[in-house]
Amino acid sequence: MTRGGQKSRADEPERRCIATGETQPRAGLIRFVVGPDDQVVPDLLGKLPGRGIWVSADRKALEKAVAKGLFSRGAKRKVSVPEGLVEDLEKALADRVVHLVSLARKAGQAVAGYEKVKDWLMKDQAKVLIQASDGSERGKSKLRPPPGRDCFIGVLTANELGLAFGRENVIHGALAAGGLTSRVVEEAAKLRGLRAQEDVGANRRRKGTKTR
Repeated sequence: MTRGGQKSRADEPERRCIATGETQPRAGLIRFVVGPDDQVVPDLLGKLPGRGIWVSADRKALEKAVAKGLFSRGAKRKVSVPEGLVEDLEKALADRVVHLVSLARKAGQAVAGYEKVKDWLMKDQAKVLIQASDGSERGKSKLRPPPGRDCFIGVLTANELGLAFGRENVIHGALAAGGLTSRVVEEAAKLRGLRAQEDVGANRRRKGTKTR
């Protein structure tokens, strides 16, 4: 597993994190480039031109890279880091996850609401269970994630999930299998690394609480 929570894939290109020195698949790393003004810019889509500088999707690794001037070392020249880079990156990642969930909803690959999510889980239509990080643990414990790996996301708030589903607040959501779901899982793992959250509720529910 990478620091970003992704499984290693033998055929996936690997990069070295400038903060940890570890080499891992790109899925668990965040790419940065240096802009024309010699300022570091996050490249969440991996499409910006320039030499990539890679940092693990982990808040401590990013804070270390900023504090110790490791971006300049990675760029092999003096570069500047915008103030609040880590916080801005966290917000950008959250916005991206919300956007991807919204795309899945519009494609019919996502539902929200306790009853709809419960129905998808019972019919094995759900590949991933999503629950708000600030939702009631008692209420969330009534639903159990599907079996397997990468089947639970608990890093978004109820408000963020609401934005994804066009509502004020959402506690329960589910994703069907598909390419969009894989992208949501990958980006949510990075966001979890920046928010330094542990999916304690998911781990507990996997131990035996049945869907009801």
